Amino acid sequence: MESAAALNVIVDNIVEMNELFTDVAMGDGLAPLLVLVGTILVVFTLGVFGALTLGAAGSLVTSS
Repeated sequence: MESAAALNVIVDNIVEMNELFTDVAMGDGLAPLLVLVGTILVVFTLGVFGALTLGAAGSLVTSS
């Protein structure tokens, strides 16, 4: 039962963090633009490194 209680705490923290992040992201000024630019940078970086990782894994499997 202890793991279920710990899971409830984690889920509650994630829900609270999501609410706080939404308040900050939809704030005044440049906050929404900064969140959008940050999201684009993270998605682009994950895409590039994901492609590089898949290429490396593919080169390990295939013969040259």
